[in-house]
Amino acid sequence: MDLQVFDNFENAGQAVLSFLHKRLGFDLWMITRTEGDDWIVLQSEDHGYGVKPGQVFRWADSFCCHMVEGLTPRMAPCSDLVTLYASAPIAQQITIKSYIGYPLLNEHGELFGTLCAIDPQPKPESLKLEENLIELLGGLLSLTLQKELKLAEHSRYLERLKAESCTDELTQVYNERGWEKLLEAEEERSRRYGHFCAIYMLDLDGFKEINNIYGRATGDALLQRAAQTLKNNTGKNDIIARVGADEFAILKVNIDKKQADLFCQYLIDALQRVNVAVSIGCALRHPATTLKLVQAQAATLMQFHQQNKPQN
Repeated sequence: MDLQVFDNFENAGQAVLSFLHKRLGFDLWMITRTEGDDWIVLQSEDHGYGVKPGQVFRWADSFCCHMVEGLTPRMAPCSDLVTLYASAPIAQQITIKSYIGYPLLNEHGELFGTLCAIDPQPKPESLKLEENLIELLGGLLSLTLQKELKLAEHSRYLERLKAESCTDELTQVYNERGWEKLLEAEEERSRRYGHFCAIYMLDLDGFKEINNIYGRATGDALLQRAAQTLKNNTGKNDIIARVGADEFAILKVNIDKKQADLFCQYLIDALQRVNVAVSIGCALRHPATTLKLVQAQAATLMQFHQQNKPQN
């Protein structure tokens, strides 16, 4: 076997799925990611179910949600004999008669997702003899993943050092060029690991009028106050950029919709406390979308909120 296939988690995962299909059969092998209520397919070796990377299912519908809780066996040659598997919503939607599952852990030792397989036919009881193999390969995948996720944090730090030359002089946040560079780097990580990301687009209300009435110095002070407030109220892995005359963009990684909505209101409140009124739009990256598309969606929502604000 070519050892080069194990140079990263994605390649190692695909090699493991291909090997397990040849060794044990099963029409579908997957590496998945759990995020809130979502069960995301990161990689698949499919020979009959039509499941592709990027597809999203309900975590609560799956066999895996019971397996990771320790309520059901990791190897089920005849899954109909396991009550929770037989009654799982996914089993009512597609034909599943045998199952294998193993939890994958992230760099903090928490659940990341699963290595799993399903087949429309029962398997012989001798399948259980392969449980040690699944544990070995699943454990190795977890170690590879944990190493990469730790390296990803280091990569983010280095990317921000390199992007320091792309800083807006007035506000001391990234400029549009820096934003584009960092967004491109995060896009690849989001695709590979199934990260959910939120992008916020903010526009300062009445900025042009303030500039016209009170002068540029007052407008500059407003921009600086807004930027400093954003920096004070975001995390170390968040990206903040000035992407227009009075527009800012923020990227937050590993955040679900509920958290994203709460953070949106948190930002509005923080800015209001320093007398900065904004229109804000927030959009969430799902596995089938790109960060550039998410930015466009957030900008559209921002413009909608701005246009529909009551005029004083």
